[in-house]
Amino acid sequence: MDLTQFYRLPISRRNMSSPPTSVLKGQTALPTDKVQQIGLLNAVNDKYGGVVVDMKEPMDFHIYVPLLRASISQWRQQGKKGVWIKLPIQQANLVEPTVKEGFRYHHAESNYLMLVYWIPDSPDTLPANASHIVGIGAFVMNNKREVLVVKEKHGYFKGKDAWKFPTGVVNQGEDICAAAIREVKEETGIDTEFMEILAFK
Repeated sequence: MDLTQFYRLPISRRNMSSPPTSVLKGQTALPTDKVQQIGLLNAVNDKYGGVVVDMKEPMDFHIYVPLLRASISQWRQQGKKGVWIKLPIQQANLVEPTVKEGFRYHHAESNYLMLVYWIPDSPDTLPANASHIVGIGAFVMNNKREVLVVKEKHGYFKGKDAWKFPTGVVNQGEDICAAAIREVKEETGIDTEFMEILAFK
């Protein structure tokens, strides 16, 4: 979160409700003209500064690998973060070359394998695979009855000039209480004490 602010609000407990959701690391990027000659993989941007590649058409790995390397080079220059590549079972021949470019398995279903790659030289924040995801919204109030709100750097509310509660996702094996404290600390730098769950959706 890039902005943090306390808004003074009249608070009544009765009105509280829930908030409304390669090139391997360190290698030199390819020159722009080289990328244009090779071409890029088709990808769509996700909500968190990354890209998703859905490999629907068959492709020989001799063609695929140069495309993948050029694409990662381009995404690196664009400041992208996580890369998700979905390989259908019919393209199992591309699994090994993808892994050799630094990707790892994320999850698999009966008809596809999802591989991921973290581009920046920063902690990898791609979520672990799970059967479900639990999100939290933190209602933080200080002793002046001011409520903590933030503006998002990434996600749905990025660039919308909207103030909102700090939110985030519970890590695998993490308690909801600990997740709420951690998310507020990560997003605002403010230490908090968990009191209770106000609402569950």
